[in-house]
Amino acid sequence: MERRPRTLVITPDFPPALGGIQTLVHRIVRHSERLAMRVLALPSAGADRFDAEGTIDVRRSPRSGGDRRADVAALNAFAVKEALRFRPEVVLSAHIVTAPAARMVGWASGSETIQYLYADELRGRPKLARFAVNHAAAVVAISGYTRQLALEAGADPGRVHLILCGVDGATASTNGRRADTPTIITVARLNSPYKGHDVVMRALALVRGRVPDARWLVVGDGPLLSALQIQASLLGVGEHVSFEGSVSDARRDELLSSAHVFVMPSRLPASGVGGEGFGIVYLEAGTHGLPVVAGNVAGAVDAVVDGETGVLVDPTDHVAVADAIADLLLDSDQARRMGEGGARRAAELSWPNVAHQVEELVLGLVSAR
Repeated sequence: MERRPRTLVITPDFPPALGGIQTLVHRIVRHSERLAMRVLALPSAGADRFDAEGTIDVRRSPRSGGDRRADVAALNAFAVKEALRFRPEVVLSAHIVTAPAARMVGWASGSETIQYLYADELRGRPKLARFAVNHAAAVVAISGYTRQLALEAGADPGRVHLILCGVDGATASTNGRRADTPTIITVARLNSPYKGHDVVMRALALVRGRVPDARWLVVGDGPLLSALQIQASLLGVGEHVSFEGSVSDARRDELLSSAHVFVMPSRLPASGVGGEGFGIVYLEAGTHGLPVVAGNVAGAVDAVVDGETGVLVDPTDHVAVADAIADLLLDSDQARRMGEGGARRAAELSWPNVAHQVEELVLGLVSAR
């Protein structure tokens, strides 16, 4: 039987908390059959039940009683102590904020470190990013854009590995009936302006000029909700926008299955650094056979194949966004072809395939020691 190298995963982001990083880390661990993995994560609401009902070896750091920064510091200290018991051969740091613990564990145990990078976490943390990539035996970039950010942070090009994000496979819930009304949909938390909700809002009136019955489903919640509701009212499109809030996975799948076009024109933040590292939600749209309209910048360029799974446009140009949406709503054949292309792309980038690439990286580091 093949030996399974002990791999310690240190992450501030893990389910049941929601988010792209949480999903990525969980799916990699769940589908890694050739590694003996232990996850060290922050506590969160519902974590005790989630951990008890799952099959993953998860240990939660003690609550610090302070803010997020204090919690992360407590996680780093907890990780160093836990590593003495687990004796990992490889440490996977799932965020640059856990790079200090990974470095200490490596120094104390001789283990190798893999550092995961996304994009937006690098904004405002140049020193920590430099520390993280310079002390890692391997750096995983989730897109070509992230790879470039890693190199700009000082990573050795030979140590940077491109492993794209994945997606869960299609289920029965992805095969629902399309709505009779032309429907566009966006699924994203409303806490990051760069996601482009404001641009879609400006585009909606133009879309309705060509597709009079078009409506927009906004799935997600967050501090930007009030501003978007006001914008919808001021632009006169309020009755054509449905703010669905935060929904269950089953309800999200139902809404995606009812829609005709997925849109999320993420743009670069004002600093020019960060933004969409990849965009798992673009692949999720593909599992529902939806064509995608996305920005032609950052990680979306790897997530969406322009002309095959969707359309990439200038994410700051609401006219270009409107034209792309309306074209897809009016051309059912093109929309179907791109939706089918998205489904194929999603199948290629399944989480088991992504986890296999991570396993190969870990096994390669272990065998080279």
